[in-house]
Amino acid sequence: MQHALYLDTIHQFTSNMASRTLVVDNGASTIKCGYADSDKTYKIIPNNITRSKVERKTFVGDQLETCKDFSGLYYRLPFEKGLLTSWDVEKQVWDRLFKGKAIPCEPSTTTLLISEPILNLPNIATTYDQLVFEEYGFQSYTRMSAPQMAMYNEIPKLYGQRLTSGKKRVDCALVVDSGYSFTHIVPFWKGKPILVGIRRINVGGKLLTNHLKEIISFRSWNMMDETHLVNEVKEACCFVSNKFWEELDICKKSPRANKILQHYVLPDYSAQQTGYVKGKPKAKKSRKAKAGNNMDIDADKSDQEDEDEVEEESDLSSADEEESDVEMASADVDEQVLTMNNERFTVPEILFHPSDIGMEQAGIPEAIVDAISVCDEEIQGMLYANVVLIGGNSKLPGFKKRVANDLRQLVASEYEVRVGIDKDPLGYAWKGATRLANMDEFASEFKSRLVTRAEYLETGSALCESRFRSGV
Repeated sequence: MQHALYLDTIHQFTSNMASRTLVVDNGASTIKCGYADSDKTYKIIPNNITRSKVERKTFVGDQLETCKDFSGLYYRLPFEKGLLTSWDVEKQVWDRLFKGKAIPCEPSTTTLLISEPILNLPNIATTYDQLVFEEYGFQSYTRMSAPQMAMYNEIPKLYGQRLTSGKKRVDCALVVDSGYSFTHIVPFWKGKPILVGIRRINVGGKLLTNHLKEIISFRSWNMMDETHLVNEVKEACCFVSNKFWEELDICKKSPRANKILQHYVLPDYSAQQTGYVKGKPKAKKSRKAKAGNNMDIDADKSDQEDEDEVEEESDLSSADEEESDVEMASADVDEQVLTMNNERFTVPEILFHPSDIGMEQAGIPEAIVDAISVCDEEIQGMLYANVVLIGGNSKLPGFKKRVANDLRQLVASEYEVRVGIDKDPLGYAWKGATRLANMDEFASEFKSRLVTRAEYLETGSALCESRFRSGV
């Protein structure tokens, strides 16, 4: 009977699978979602419920883009320590997503491809299955981790190369996923994660933002309740230093000689809705776009060219050398200006030295070396030559260069070290998942992972576990 149902699944999706496949990268901070045939565009939805003290309103997921005053927001998050624990919150966000309020969606005729945490707990995975089939009634679905989604991309393009003729993906790569809750290092062989090599660092974007809040509250104003604003400051001002001690010495100089110093003008949420760095062009993106509008991740332009641009910016991040004098200009009377000095790079430094805040863990380069060291010696060289950076923290200027430089110092000279990053590391996993759902080369693999609603109602979550883990 099971075999007959499986054959029915194959027949059901042969004709028009990709056009009805909804890809959802369900991150702890944001959800990246869109249809597999949507010309590589996706929508970003905040994965939380937010309460505004000023407006006295509650915003669920994408409703946050209608908020007019982002000061003093209170967040309810579905994820805790990287695992989905608050299903009441997640269900309210998913209701807007899967019931057609955030994007058009008809679950009964849609295949769902959704991400799950790395090494997800069985009871949490079972709840995924129950909600997808029993609550929303999707036609079929599969789930996998974000690093596994990323593996379906053309990784050689990150290094200015192309896949070997006849291959649909690289045999061996190591994915560094530095996201909201944690940073995971996951080595892959033949598309499957090497479980003994998976490493986790308890440092993510949430910790960096909270640490920056404490520093600003101690040095300037009390901003412990301004999570949203401090996160914007972090994204606008922070960078990863490649000359840490030299730049720390620069921060001790007079303001005119200090090339690190920046002045961030805080928004007042009346005349000025977004903050900006003085001396730099103001960002033109609207608040709606910030909260989660469609983003184009078209990969027609060479990823390597975009990476060169990122590296140029990272060198400038060392920091904005020609703009310091402009930033020293006196602020307008009505402006509230936040001075950012060494915290611009000491906060992201935690990713590389967690011991700076008392955490007894290795930094990203050391964790990469440790992860590869437990893998077979025959593939270690290939892993070092295919390091891929994804996740929100990878967008920090100088991040790729620092990882590559530190790795080169730690790795034996006979190994080639290559570190690649897409121009949109936040959506790289989503893009890989759409490639899995769209391309004929992956059609049989994708079909073999799917579980239909009829199969679930007959066999329960046991079939989901066996079929999804077959790819692991």
